[in-house]
Amino acid sequence: MYFFAFILFIQLGKYKIINHPNPSNLNEKILDDLFFYGALGVVLGGRLGYVLFYQPGYFFSNPFEIFAVWQGGMSFHGGLLGVIGALIFIANRYKKKWLELTDFVAPLVPLGLGLGRLGNFINQELWGRPTDIAWAMIFPNVDSIPRHPSQLYQFFLEGILLFFILWTLSKKHRKIGYISGLFLILYGFFRIAAEFFREPDSHIGLLMNFFSFGQILCIPMVLVGIYLIKPSNND
Repeated sequence: MYFFAFILFIQLGKYKIINHPNPSNLNEKILDDLFFYGALGVVLGGRLGYVLFYQPGYFFSNPFEIFAVWQGGMSFHGGLLGVIGALIFIANRYKKKWLELTDFVAPLVPLGLGLGRLGNFINQELWGRPTDIAWAMIFPNVDSIPRHPSQLYQFFLEGILLFFILWTLSKKHRKIGYISGLFLILYGFFRIAAEFFREPDSHIGLLMNFFSFGQILCIPMVLVGIYLIKPSNND
């Protein structure tokens, strides 16, 4: 799924350079660097984010397990921080405005996120909470209890719907930082909504008996997004 996500990133990026507003005059060479360093940011940041956000005690006691990525354990929020770091590097390297790069990249990301959720569904991981709704599913590798297919909810919200909104709005010139801010706000709200149907991590549970840790991590995203899209004095 990561492979297909990276292929989509490149193809959509090439189309966007030619057909969408391109205030930073990005070209395919810069796109290749965005892909390479962004992919590193996703993988390294995603793994380190999982280690630091979700199970720091375990991994500090078993440091070699940090490298056992085949056992699972990637954090979206860690991957986001890794990509932000990669974009800062590219912006400095090519003397571009950082927020113009994030505005360019934001619409290219959701379909890859959606593919990741399909991977979760196929692997029967990050399953939903028990339910008796008509479309409840049993995940045999988990138990025999009907559950929300929450991975598919996230596939639709964080993947398909988020892509459609950002891709459509990015076809016209927008205030710098607007598309980036909208990505943070919408992803944050979609993730918060979907996680009410997703089984919380067993080693963390619900905070205050209500919020998952993933929902808590989305709150700063939404706040930063609101800051980015708010009108400035020059607008």
